[in-house]
Amino acid sequence: MTSEVQARSELAIDGMTCAACASRIQTRLATLEPVTSAQVNFATGRATVVHGSSIGEQALANEVEALGYSIIAPEATDDAAARRETDLGLRLGLAFLLGMPAMLVSMLPVLQFSGWEWVVAGLATLVILGAGWPFHRAAWLNLRQRTTTMDTLVSLGSLAALIWSTVALLGLVGEDGERHLYFETGAVIVALILLGKWFERRATRRSGDAIRSLADLGAVTATLEDGRSIPTDQLTVGMRFVVRPGEKIATDGVVVDGFSAVDASMVTGEPVPVEVAPGEEVIGATINTNGSLLVEATRVGTDTALAQIVRLVDEAQGGRAQVQRLADRVAQVFVPVAIVVALVTLIVWLASGHGADRAFTSAVAVLIIACPCALGLATPLAIMVGTGRAAQFGVIIKGGEVLEDTRTIDTVILDKTGTATEGAMALASVEGPNIDPAQVHLLHGMAAALEARSEHPLARAVVAGFVGSLPSTVTEFLNEPGMGVSGLVDGERVKVGQRRFFDDVPAAVERAAATAEAAGATAVLAGRDGRAQIVLAVTDRIKATSAEAVARLHDQGLRVTLLTGDNERTAQVVGRVIGVDSIIAEVLPAEKAAEVRRLQDQGHRVAMVGDGINDGPALAQADLGIALGTGTDVAIQASDLTIVSGDLRAVADAIALSRRTLTTIKGNLFWAFAYNAAAIPLAAFGILNPMIAAAAMGLSSVFVVTNSLRLRRFAGFRRA
Repeated sequence: MTSEVQARSELAIDGMTCAACASRIQTRLATLEPVTSAQVNFATGRATVVHGSSIGEQALANEVEALGYSIIAPEATDDAAARRETDLGLRLGLAFLLGMPAMLVSMLPVLQFSGWEWVVAGLATLVILGAGWPFHRAAWLNLRQRTTTMDTLVSLGSLAALIWSTVALLGLVGEDGERHLYFETGAVIVALILLGKWFERRATRRSGDAIRSLADLGAVTATLEDGRSIPTDQLTVGMRFVVRPGEKIATDGVVVDGFSAVDASMVTGEPVPVEVAPGEEVIGATINTNGSLLVEATRVGTDTALAQIVRLVDEAQGGRAQVQRLADRVAQVFVPVAIVVALVTLIVWLASGHGADRAFTSAVAVLIIACPCALGLATPLAIMVGTGRAAQFGVIIKGGEVLEDTRTIDTVILDKTGTATEGAMALASVEGPNIDPAQVHLLHGMAAALEARSEHPLARAVVAGFVGSLPSTVTEFLNEPGMGVSGLVDGERVKVGQRRFFDDVPAAVERAAATAEAAGATAVLAGRDGRAQIVLAVTDRIKATSAEAVARLHDQGLRVTLLTGDNERTAQVVGRVIGVDSIIAEVLPAEKAAEVRRLQDQGHRVAMVGDGINDGPALAQADLGIALGTGTDVAIQASDLTIVSGDLRAVADAIALSRRTLTTIKGNLFWAFAYNAAAIPLAAFGILNPMIAAAAMGLSSVFVVTNSLRLRRFAGFRRA
């Protein structure tokens, strides 16, 4: 049996009123036979479904519409959100405009007049059935699907107040001739909950501002080499365009001509402009600060780094942490339990001999206070704000589960080249003990001829440092990962690489190599017939921010290890300068994952920081993979966290922000649960009346919203 080809569909959904709606749609989609995974984000109004080819996007849309929701065009989501916010504002205005007079007249005898009850009944009916209509519609749709949500509680509570009061007004119920009316209670319940929804909607829009601002960063037009101006969406790979001082770079590309400094802070979080020259890559949407550049497009449209960042952050905002899945399971049973508790409250009060009005009031208060809106907002809103803020720092967090992984990390492994160091290798010297200069130059040329076939940074430095014409004949080239390269150069067997790659390393060559390594350089040996004859000292500057980054990781209680394939002496020099706790050197690329696994076997939870390409196996093996570099496709796919910039302090930022986001989620969930746990008994015992219960429920949602929005103030170590 052959497995189905997996497809990915994204649906824009209109009509969701709360997080429980998103959970219900997600559950429905996830139960379909060919669906592998389904994520529905209430905050963004989107569903992401991975499914087999036997079901199409239209069939998925039909399932959503069968639940009572609408599918809209993706480009219409912003318009739909604006329309919902406008509609919500109008209903909120109506609720307060009519509900406040109803409440004041009902509660202040001085304002009451003959027949005031009928006026209040009319005002309250307009609020409960008019402004509160979406709650009743959602409750009815839920009933048809044999499910309950937060809307069910709101609808039951407000309708119960309206129906009871109407019956009492008609004289069908009452004690000792008195009529206990609760019209204003139902109206105020709707008004306060709409106010909470309005705060939620504004908070959701604000929390999405970060990703929307990223998406809006791109340039609108590009000026081609011949002077023509075209929209950026018409650019194709290979086109060349001019970027003048102060202009945005139209798309990802390579500098063909010109020198300048590029401000990439809006994409990478780097506060300092980066110098660029011919041959260097630039990211679309960054700003050219001074010189004029001629750039050749290498990636356009959805393939650009900015587009990938926007897509990944959008996906992350729909992610669900494990703690949220627990909250979802609790919420699924919470509403039915709340309804049962309300019925029991009603029965117990009646059975104990109290009046029907007291029993009714307590039961309605239970329904309202139990509405777990704060519970539904606790996780998705914090994730949305946290991942959006991270994106502004050039940090891409792949989802809620990544936030939980950062909490347990106790060890951070840093790759050396390109992570703790610049990764820009340069040949510092060539030493040939007991060999005349002509032979040293000849051997250097042979080594460069071999290294010209390698892509390793050390190899490029050896080639760039040679002056003269390279030997023309190279055969039998062989690359030994982590060791070196070998081959026949003009008929002679030549090797270039580490000590262990050679059969014979004379004492004089060993001393020259040790001297280079003591100075912090990497010693590359070269020679003929298995005998090392010259030492090429290659240097790589340590990043100015690496030591500060390690200090910030230490501040978070993390142990830092430097892991490198370089020699022990060079690794020790770099390790001492940046202040790591331990050093593991001379490790082959294939052995890096094994070193990560060894630490895990010792009980450590390990984060691996690498470039996302050479360190792929180690990144995959680690409990938390962090790709540090330019945010390329490979780096992004290989990691749980991707740092767009090359500043190692961004790793400390990423871990700190992830941990703070998780702390915020837990705080939100605690107060949402604690609020309900404490308030429901108070309502059941008649201590809280329905209006106070509605206000308290609204305040709990406001607390969750405010607590989540605090993440927007996260400054990070680079901005400190």
